[in-house]
Amino acid sequence: MAAAFGGGGDYLRQFAEETAWYNEIFLSHVVPGSWWRGLPHPLQSWLRNCLGGYLLYFACGFLWCFVIYYWKRHAYIPKDSVPTIEAMKKQIIVASKAMPLYCALPTVSEHMVETGWTRCFVNISEVGWPMYLIYVASYLIFIEFGIYWMHRELHDIKPLYKYLHTYHHIYNKENTLSPFAGLAFHPVDGILQAIPHVFALFLIPTHFRTHIALLFIEAVWTTNIHDCIHGKVWPVMGAGYHTIHHTTYRHNYGHYTVWMDWMFGTIREPEDILKKD
Repeated sequence: MAAAFGGGGDYLRQFAEETAWYNEIFLSHVVPGSWWRGLPHPLQSWLRNCLGGYLLYFACGFLWCFVIYYWKRHAYIPKDSVPTIEAMKKQIIVASKAMPLYCALPTVSEHMVETGWTRCFVNISEVGWPMYLIYVASYLIFIEFGIYWMHRELHDIKPLYKYLHTYHHIYNKENTLSPFAGLAFHPVDGILQAIPHVFALFLIPTHFRTHIALLFIEAVWTTNIHDCIHGKVWPVMGAGYHTIHHTTYRHNYGHYTVWMDWMFGTIREPEDILKKD
């Protein structure tokens, strides 16, 4: 399908060249020696995704924690809501164990792009800026819808909740949530919630580099919505909304915005909680 934008194998080769360039730039600066260059291309991509995932997770997590728990101590988080070191250690362990499996998903999606299974295109100039923006908007709407319903079904389908999603919902109070909880999932749970990003590639023409960037933005976003700081930027599904999700289990399943919860009747405003308090 991607070949529809260009000339078959020659066109698809551009995707492989781009991911090989990502691998070279990142791995040559992070991995000692050059042994990794002998790995098959998919394994190089998985290694880049995995090490990049760890780097982003720890960089975001430690930076967020330094700012909100130390530098700006108690400016954002009440003293009794600060998570314990032990809680954060457990979240780091869960996320670290799952990271190699999480990173199988973007590696597989890159392979599908490189072999022409998707509707990805290489350059924005192929479609023009107006259509590019329409495609990005369509992609994001699809992601909102897909992640909302995937997340909601992980709650509503009891075996999925019991065996997968419950690992994440042991963090059900403000003093157990931290930026490190953002990726503390059962690995299959994390993959299921990210898989709408892959499904979108089969349905919506997508700029490949934009797709890669949005996958990494996910890691930053999940850090943000687990820090318990309500940003009050409508219609963003910020931490204020997501903290309610962790304490009520039945509200605010959305991803970047509150729109899906509003449409399907599961929205609960942080202000409603404050009024009751």
